[in-house]
Amino acid sequence: MKKPSSLLGRLVPTGGTAERVVKGAFWAMSQNTFGRVLQLAMLVILARLIGPAEIGLVGIALLSVSAIQKFTNFGLNAALVQREEENVDEHLNTMWILEILRGSLIFVVLFFLAPFIGQLFSEPRATDLIRVIGLSPLLFGLTNPGVMYFQKKLEFHKQFVLRVGGEIAQFIVAVAVAMVEPTAWAFVAGYVAADVVRLVASYLMHSYRPSIQFDRESAGELIGYGKWITGSSILYFLYSEGDDAFVGWFINPAALAFYQYGYRFSNAPATELTSVISSVMFPAFSKIQADASLLRETFRKTLRVNAFISAPVAFGIAVVAPDFVMTFFGSEWESMIVPMQILAAYGFLRALGQTFGPVWKALDRPDIITKLSAIRVVLMAILIWPLTDAYGIAGTAATVTLISIFPMVPLDIYVTVKMLGLRTVEVYREIAFPTCASILMAAIVWFVNQSLTLPAVAELVISIVVGAVSYLALVLVFERQFQWGIGRNIRSIVSAARR
Repeated sequence: MKKPSSLLGRLVPTGGTAERVVKGAFWAMSQNTFGRVLQLAMLVILARLIGPAEIGLVGIALLSVSAIQKFTNFGLNAALVQREEENVDEHLNTMWILEILRGSLIFVVLFFLAPFIGQLFSEPRATDLIRVIGLSPLLFGLTNPGVMYFQKKLEFHKQFVLRVGGEIAQFIVAVAVAMVEPTAWAFVAGYVAADVVRLVASYLMHSYRPSIQFDRESAGELIGYGKWITGSSILYFLYSEGDDAFVGWFINPAALAFYQYGYRFSNAPATELTSVISSVMFPAFSKIQADASLLRETFRKTLRVNAFISAPVAFGIAVVAPDFVMTFFGSEWESMIVPMQILAAYGFLRALGQTFGPVWKALDRPDIITKLSAIRVVLMAILIWPLTDAYGIAGTAATVTLISIFPMVPLDIYVTVKMLGLRTVEVYREIAFPTCASILMAAIVWFVNQSLTLPAVAELVISIVVGAVSYLALVLVFERQFQWGIGRNIRSIVSAARR
């Protein structure tokens, strides 16, 4: 078969599994990068136009939706992606009906609970915001279930169009409304608009047409796999957004805005880039789950690339945070600087964690995610109150970061090593090289920054350039002196993308 000559044609995921994974990763990376840059730009603009108090109201509304979504996540999509058979059409109608029921349930529950949630956070103005944003899960439930194949078949170029179309709609609508009415409603309008666009696009982009057909046996199979996804999803909310809810309740909505913005801007670059690895590698690991040797080698390469990307981004964010906040947000948002620096370390650890979960799910052990998440939640419940009471939102940030440093990441590594038959030192080696290079890079950037007396925006640009150059130089040294192996990985990725 004649291969496409255009660059775009060559990037369409075709060929063997390795080629499809690399090309799929390109599209997933492009989707996350473009979408996240657009969203972060929107957040900066809305922060300037709306202010922390209104942003805090949005945070309460999003927390409310996220809580109900996580508590009702059946893991249906993951159940179908994990199956080895390529054609799962027989399950799609059942999945569609279950998702519609779930979306309807979420909308109804949020509609009636909204006043009580407003009272809980001492913000009755959040009531109507919660009710309107509750439309989002209902719209998601109506989405064409056929788009599940975009992930299962590694057709991430199609998923790129679907997701980015929604991001563009959200940006345009939110900013346009904020220019006219600079309130929390601008964000809500953009959020709902994104889901409307994705709903319409899902039927335009995939030929499958769902119908009202429900198979109890199929539902039992899907929910049977997804029950652990549900448990881990609930626990994920408690440890990933429970800190947000605690800050909004214990302090105030403005503090919630500072904390959420610090979290998003410190975590997004590292975790969004590496979440690509998670989304691509889950179906890829599922396809090779029977080949233990190949699975071990693929995991090591994946972790190596993950750490290579996420470590410098996280440490770089920590060192440039003051200049970044003053440049894009102004002195009104200065309270987010220290939490942002602490959470940058957490972003690196979260990024590493996104390599382990896909392995456990591919090997039909999603229960591990749930069990380890339960440990994290218990530890956070013990530490969050005293640390937040003593140090404010910086104490909240320290809580989630310290728990990840120990015991969570060591536990993740221990479990994965046992499952794959690896040596522990092999895993820590893949993390150690980029971590050491990134710490040295951050020290160089800090030293240069301390020597400058320029406007914040100029210092920020210089710091980024110095950081990029110094990290690449350190990588070359580590590669030559210690045979790290990242060079081979990069060359193989480039080679596969060109085929």
